[in-house]
Amino acid sequence: MLHALSIRNFVVVEKLDVEFEPGFTVLTGETGAGKSILVDALALLLGDRFELRQLRQGAERAELSAVFDATNLPIVEAWLDSQGLAGDQGVVLLRRVLDAQGRSRAWINGRPATLAQLGEIGEMLVDLHGQHAHQALARAPMQRALLDGFGGFATLARETADAFRLWRAAVATRDAARHDADALARERDELDARRQELASLAPGDGEWAELGARQSRLAHAAALIDSANGAQAAIDGDDALLSRIHALVQQLTQASTHDAALGSVATALESARIQLDDVAHSLRDYLRKLDVDPQELARVEERLSALHEAARKFRVRPDELPALLAATGERLAQLAQAGDSAALDERVAAAAKAWRELAETLSRKRRAAAAELTHRVTAAMQDLAMPGGKLTVRLERLAEPAAHGLENVEFDVAAHPAQPPGPLSKVASGGELSRVALAIQVATSEVGSVPTLVFDEVDTGIGGAVAATVGRLLQSLANARQVLCVTHLPQVAAYSDHHYLVQKQDSRETVRKKPRAEDIAGVSSELSRLSRDARIDELARMLGGTAITAKTRAHAKELFEQHRRGAGAGNQKSGIGDQ
Repeated sequence: MLHALSIRNFVVVEKLDVEFEPGFTVLTGETGAGKSILVDALALLLGDRFELRQLRQGAERAELSAVFDATNLPIVEAWLDSQGLAGDQGVVLLRRVLDAQGRSRAWINGRPATLAQLGEIGEMLVDLHGQHAHQALARAPMQRALLDGFGGFATLARETADAFRLWRAAVATRDAARHDADALARERDELDARRQELASLAPGDGEWAELGARQSRLAHAAALIDSANGAQAAIDGDDALLSRIHALVQQLTQASTHDAALGSVATALESARIQLDDVAHSLRDYLRKLDVDPQELARVEERLSALHEAARKFRVRPDELPALLAATGERLAQLAQAGDSAALDERVAAAAKAWRELAETLSRKRRAAAAELTHRVTAAMQDLAMPGGKLTVRLERLAEPAAHGLENVEFDVAAHPAQPPGPLSKVASGGELSRVALAIQVATSEVGSVPTLVFDEVDTGIGGAVAATVGRLLQSLANARQVLCVTHLPQVAAYSDHHYLVQKQDSRETVRKKPRAEDIAGVSSELSRLSRDARIDELARMLGGTAITAKTRAHAKELFEQHRRGAGAGNQKSGIGDQ
């Protein structure tokens, strides 16, 4: 459920903070007051693309955030855990910042997120039906996606599409292997010759560096021996450092019996003597192990030369030869597979079988879901002033396999009994199409698991008793889920549990009185949560226009008392600032 929405510098909104409750909430106001801005802001938080025109004039950036209550939504918690985006238990915080350079950043529970991630979690939290939803419903991909979502097998549809792509990729690989057989054979021969040469050379990991160090040591063996012998003689020879330091230690130790201060000096000097003694032992070990074999030096230099020549031939560094040998073997294995026509045919057949099994399962599920959706939408159409009207979900078998399965999905509609059914996009008039779209949305929403439904003026083009039916349907949906609706119909608003009024105020007159030339026209709005009496006044305005008479107010009161489920709360105002 959507708990709170915060907007900064978005379109004409400077600042807005609003909290929502469970049940059925409507937002009303005069045309141009900015009712749909809240829906647009929510859509951006759910992953929609940002346009610079949506940034408030003069602002450097816009900030949007929403808090959702995800209690008892294990699918949301599981998704957050899998993405490393989990926050407080049962709470989802979405935030997005948009700047004047067109850049956009997003966060989920305080952690950086992508637009794709916003879209994924948005599908689990909000089902948003915009003003032009009926136009989208006229397109075949949308109808197919709607049926799959209604039936609860959208995941199966995605798996079917993935299997189709794997099948086509296997076909492409097989066909390319057949077409390029000669070129692949030449490549295989060249690589095989390279592998044999490198395998014969057998370069080892780290061998080049190890040989280089060994060659340097062997080539300078005489100088190393001289240096080590000289150092050992200076430390451990007759009258060398060790003997002299030992004598000094004895002298200072004896003197310390008369002055204890010399004892610490004698101790430090003894430590130095012990370290020099260790150095002398190390030098003796080094001289004993030092290899001065000229034949070994020649062997090392010959190996270095062989590695260098191979590296030059294959245009890599000498230390990269082991990796080149491994890569050559891997590529030869790939070419062997590519040249195995029987194996390629088997892979194509297996991929085709996997796709067909998924597609046939998807078809069976679609047939069952199509019958149920036809029944539900047709029943809803009877309530929406379309008696005898019918929507049929038709599955048309494809001549060729496709990523989306074995059939196309087509919505056929007859607005009344005398009309032959035909494609939704061609048969229904504007008003009829809007009502059919609403019937479809209501029917599909009833079986969904998304906790919040948002309807943005989807009731356009209807009125009277039909409008009252729309309000009743939305109120019924709100028994189990949160419903938000932007509407201009009093019959719909009267059914709501909570009512917000959006008003816009023009401050240009005030601005023109100011002496500063840089002042520009400003627009401010106010969002009010209406009390019972204020709701009746707003319903009267919606019924009769700007002039509210006793008669229209009485009509509004009767409408409110007849359809309301509960009284509204007291007025609470949130400022929407200047532009």
